[in-house]
Amino acid sequence: MDDDYESVLLVVREVYCYKIPPLSSSRGHRAQDWNVENPMWRGRLRVVAKGPNVAVHLEDGQTGELFAACPYEENRGCVEPVTDSSRYFVLKIEDQGRHAFIGVGFLDRSHAFDFNVTLQDHFRHLAAEKKAEEQRKSGPQAPTMDFSLKEGQTLNLHIAGGSANPRRNRPARPAAQEGGRRLDFV
Repeated sequence: MDDDYESVLLVVREVYCYKIPPLSSSRGHRAQDWNVENPMWRGRLRVVAKGPNVAVHLEDGQTGELFAACPYEENRGCVEPVTDSSRYFVLKIEDQGRHAFIGVGFLDRSHAFDFNVTLQDHFRHLAAEKKAEEQRKSGPQAPTMDFSLKEGQTLNLHIAGGSANPRRNRPARPAAQEGGRRLDFV
């Protein structure tokens, strides 16, 4: 995949960002502690993939000006759900080597679900591509089996639930010819 090609995986038109207090215990972040009625910023969220890398961009909804960016790495704690709601997440944003944590809230649970699934699907897709590439490099696969009827071959079907000798109860039927193949119906 070309690393210069940028792909937008998800756009959510309206999200809210919150200044969050430092994590005070090991129980995780809670949106209840954020004063969610007063967000510090409002705009759109875009999940952007560039090659194998993915980032969460928070942008002004009108001008597209970047407010914050969160480079996402799987299992690195860059995006974490809060413990008390499915609509809020904590993002680790980075700028010139410095980082900070902010809260992000979605208006609708379906947008939060889409956000979470988009990040997971990106890495599943990368793993599938890697596996396919490894299989391609490992050489030819086992030949595919051809189960089609060859010229002159017949297929006999016996349907269960009938008498022991189905020919005894039914009159004989002529064999059907189809495309040069003979099919016997019993």
